[in-house]
Amino acid sequence: MSATRVFVARLVGCGVFDPQGDRVGKVVDVLMAYRKTIAPRATGFIIEISGRRRVFLPITRVTAIAPGQVITNGLIDLRRFSQRGQEVRAIAEILGRKVTLLADKKTATIEDFAIEKNKRGEWIQTELFVRRPKSTALPFAKGPTEFVLWQDVAENREDPQDQDAQQLLSAVADLRPADLATAVLDLPEDRMLALAEELDDERLADLLEELPEDEQLEIINDLEDQRAAEVLDLMGPDDAADLMANLTSERAEALLELMDDEEAEDIRQLLKYEPYTAGGLMTPEPIICAADTTVAEALALIRRREVEPVLAAQVFVTMPPYETPAGRYLGVVHFQKLLRYPPSERLGTLLDSEQEPIDAHTPIGQIHRDLATYDLVALPVIDTERHLIGAVTVDDVLDHLLPDDWRSEEES
Repeated sequence: MSATRVFVARLVGCGVFDPQGDRVGKVVDVLMAYRKTIAPRATGFIIEISGRRRVFLPITRVTAIAPGQVITNGLIDLRRFSQRGQEVRAIAEILGRKVTLLADKKTATIEDFAIEKNKRGEWIQTELFVRRPKSTALPFAKGPTEFVLWQDVAENREDPQDQDAQQLLSAVADLRPADLATAVLDLPEDRMLALAEELDDERLADLLEELPEDEQLEIINDLEDQRAAEVLDLMGPDDAADLMANLTSERAEALLELMDDEEAEDIRQLLKYEPYTAGGLMTPEPIICAADTTVAEALALIRRREVEPVLAAQVFVTMPPYETPAGRYLGVVHFQKLLRYPPSERLGTLLDSEQEPIDAHTPIGQIHRDLATYDLVALPVIDTERHLIGAVTVDDVLDHLLPDDWRSEEES
């Protein structure tokens, strides 16, 4: 059954379907048009279709809004979305704004608002869900919430920097890091920085790994050194090294001094190499085993939650020690091969020794060719004495094959 009244924050991420029930995209935001004396109306949705393209879906082409889904009449303009001056994004720009409650002249923050279909078929802003400031007597408690009608508040649209990042945070709480990064790129700079401030360290680390270089630098330069160091500790060493390579040498050294010694040492090693070489791109934390490790033991290492899927695709076998820089490289055993042998089988009997490791100074062009030629997801990286020092994975190099603005709305 189609709803006639919905709250906009609940629409983010909803699937968009054609009349045949085929999914054509997902909702990113709701566009509102402000009018002088009457309530704002929804003009349509920003939706993301295949290839991360953002397009505009007019509200007039929506035939139904149901829990978790928006149904269209099947007509979608594939031209890339461009915001017009009188339109405002509900999630990126309205949620978190301050309003004055006309009844008592007190301020509150918009946490959500309802749009309702009127007799003319327009979707009008009707009711706002707002939160009052927290009480000074209870500093750790959130302020009280209430529902108010649109006509009972005066909205502050003059100071977007005063928007509450906590509400924006709740609107994007369920997004995966890659989708969060795409959403963040739509925000004005001040809101992006405010959102980054509210994210916990682990979530912020995940976000930074997904963002382009310019936005990474804006956020990390806005953080005080202690927090920046804690976030960098949680990033993959290769991603953290890429970011720190773009900082001033003084700031990079200050952050390294504050970081965990082991993490800092990994990053220092990576910073020794040129950015677009195997040494500069590699992760120093592949799965490394001894030749007498059993299949069961190797699979247990792969199953660890913190192991990235691309690193779980294979285990590298070396002489001792078994942490980078490890001992002499012996070979690799791919995950699929582990599944074909009994748990007691030793890795030394399963080695793929034909896969040649690459030197730390191998350029990125050669890495691309090797990964493509041999259908691999990772390549072992060795030093001059054939000690394993890391692995270059396909996701380490994929971003470098894409245009710089591949996350943005500009199409090359």
